[in-house]
Amino acid sequence: MSLPARRLVTTADLETALDALMRIDPRLEPIRAAAGVLPLRHLPEGFAGLAFVIVSQMVSRAAATAIWQRMEAAEATGAARLAQSSPQEHRAWGLSRAKAASLTAAAEACLTGHLDLKALAVAPAEQAFSALTRLRGIGPWTAEVYLLLGLGHADIFPAGDVALQAAAQDVLGLASRPKGPDFAEIAKGWSPERSVAARLLWAHYARIKAAPLSAVPLP
Repeated sequence: MSLPARRLVTTADLETALDALMRIDPRLEPIRAAAGVLPLRHLPEGFAGLAFVIVSQMVSRAAATAIWQRMEAAEATGAARLAQSSPQEHRAWGLSRAKAASLTAAAEACLTGHLDLKALAVAPAEQAFSALTRLRGIGPWTAEVYLLLGLGHADIFPAGDVALQAAAQDVLGLASRPKGPDFAEIAKGWSPERSVAARLLWAHYARIKAAPLSAVPLP
């Protein structure tokens, strides 16, 4: 029987997870020290957080922010409003047809009860991941980022994230960016603290690129 998901919802949770991660992999101690206090950052609660991650798929941070701001101005970040939005509005906001279809499908799933985001917050990670990736247009990266930053799951790692790949290459002294199954296999070594490992690597990426932490997906 699968156990309910452990979640990181407070700063204390994050610090406890970081301490545990350092015991698992002391190689990460220098980047923890350099990162300072790691902020507890979350996507907006509920459907809006999922919608933002869908908007962020395969586009730059700047493009995602611009689209999201137009949607916010139209008060179109909620499930009910999005489910009723038109193709003309989608074009005005800057959504591709595929992305608009994904947002509409997710909105309708939430409205009909086929997708219960509150339940996913405490569901076993595998179950929550499966529920999300069954939806049109939601792949592994979207599901993992939402579970990590939206719902606070404690043992999630988006191995397809290019910032995490670049950070891991630097930290681990690899010849090239780890990708796909190879990176997922590396991250297994950080379980059950993969989420805080991802947060720490994102912070390292932001530092080495002199970029704000908003370089990772958050509105």
